[in-house]
Amino acid sequence: MGTPQTNVDLIVVGAGINGIGIARDAALRGLSVVLLEQEDVCAGVSAWSGRLVHGGLRYLEHLDFGLVYESLSERERLFRDAPHLVKPVSWMMPMFRHNQRPGWMVELGMILFDVLSLKKSAPWHRYLGRRRTVERFPGVAGEGLKGSVVFYDGQVEYAERLCVELTVDAIDNGADVRTHSRVTAPILSDGHVVGVRYMNTLTGEEGEVLAPIVMNAAGPWIDRLFTVPDRPQPRLNGGTKGSHLIVDPFPGAPTDVVYYESRVDGRLVLVIPWFGRYMLGTTDIRFERDPDDARCDIGEAEYLLGEVNALVPGANLTLDDVLYTYSGVRPLPYVPNKAESKVPRTHVLHDHAAHGLPGLITVVGGKLTTFRKLAEDAVDLVMRMRGGEGRSTVTRRRPYPGAIGPSVAETRTRLLAGGAGARTAERLSSLYGSRALAIWNLVTMTPDLARVIDEGAGAIAAEVAFAVRSEFALTLTDVMARRSLLAFEPQHGLAAVDDVIAIMADLLGWDEARRSREIEGYREWLDHLAIPDPSGPRSASFGAGTPGSAR
Repeated sequence: MGTPQTNVDLIVVGAGINGIGIARDAALRGLSVVLLEQEDVCAGVSAWSGRLVHGGLRYLEHLDFGLVYESLSERERLFRDAPHLVKPVSWMMPMFRHNQRPGWMVELGMILFDVLSLKKSAPWHRYLGRRRTVERFPGVAGEGLKGSVVFYDGQVEYAERLCVELTVDAIDNGADVRTHSRVTAPILSDGHVVGVRYMNTLTGEEGEVLAPIVMNAAGPWIDRLFTVPDRPQPRLNGGTKGSHLIVDPFPGAPTDVVYYESRVDGRLVLVIPWFGRYMLGTTDIRFERDPDDARCDIGEAEYLLGEVNALVPGANLTLDDVLYTYSGVRPLPYVPNKAESKVPRTHVLHDHAAHGLPGLITVVGGKLTTFRKLAEDAVDLVMRMRGGEGRSTVTRRRPYPGAIGPSVAETRTRLLAGGAGARTAERLSSLYGSRALAIWNLVTMTPDLARVIDEGAGAIAAEVAFAVRSEFALTLTDVMARRSLLAFEPQHGLAAVDDVIAIMADLLGWDEARRSREIEGYREWLDHLAIPDPSGPRSASFGAGTPGSAR
């Protein structure tokens, strides 16, 4: 038997938020599309972001009004189309005498921010004097405090769930999504890229997919994916590493997302309420190694802890308070000899025809907030390359699967009426939206699936079955890190692993050897969340550059 081969209109490589968005848009326009991903959906930088769906306030510093308008518009779409996952949250920007950005500049920026989103659903910004700032944020440092600005932006606590639902929508509309399928080489014919070879990393099986257009949406891996010895390509990725620390609530912690200037170097630092805990971030450091090797180092951890302790003097946070960390590499355009904070955050669709590889398009850059617009632009280009404008996108007003049908509140009520406990109803409705009702249907057929498998999170066994049957989860890590989110609990769901493995083994026919490999694989993956060694290496350029920011 020869190598399995598929012929389609479009190949997309990379199942981060951008690749999934492109595959979904293409499928909804009637194109046949295969999406290949070396690991799982949202296994890369989309999971390692600050999980904010923001309007791009800081881009006003660079007068990038177009990107701010686009970000605000896309944010509003997410509020409307995925309300169970993307929510408005209040932000506070304290202003101190040490700030490099004067108060008038902040106020002007906020006015522009509001004007660029006249149709927004969130309230307009307001200025608080020193007294009212302290009333709202009692733990804030008083020295040099002048006041604050309060405004609203977006948050997606579960970026993984956003990606999973997008993928479900893509699959339901004809996209062929192949996770754990690593692209190994391009296929060339008469000098054109006409497809790719890939290997299933779980089975070792090799395959080929042919298409007239290949879209490289591999994020920070874009330059490593397609190499042809006699046709060198320009460097496109200039990614920077951003790290975050996760801590429990601490004395003086804010109730708002707090966005403030570092006392050390003027970088913009965030303290983000998240999952009942706090996310502290982020850094912005050039990173040249394999993106999968990105880890928070001790220098970054000390920097972030120091900044939060300066903002909240009563916090007294140390490395011992850090539950875990994570780091990701932002897929920014390669712009040599330019400060990290100055690198453009807009996306670029690079046609490799000019460099001897026609048929290959690489997606450079992009943001979590604006992935839908990037996908629309990418598929518009595909349509033009096919010889005509083709069908227009239908994603500008399209509810996510979990937003179709009853609201979160109504879903919770139905779950309670169906026999779910209050904690289970709350978790399922907030995590899955209306799709929680499908999970509870599994319980009605198999009552044992109602049992709680993780006391800390309140997760139930039916979620595991649902992840395998309805959300294409193939590994233990897929379930723990990208479906149930148990990996992001303080104990990483380790107490539930045996139960999860048993359910998956029954559904997928795993033997003891496969079970052991899955557990070992998950424990290896947990290194992504490691707390840095105090004696370990430090980022050489960290803390010495020009002001950076959260992405």
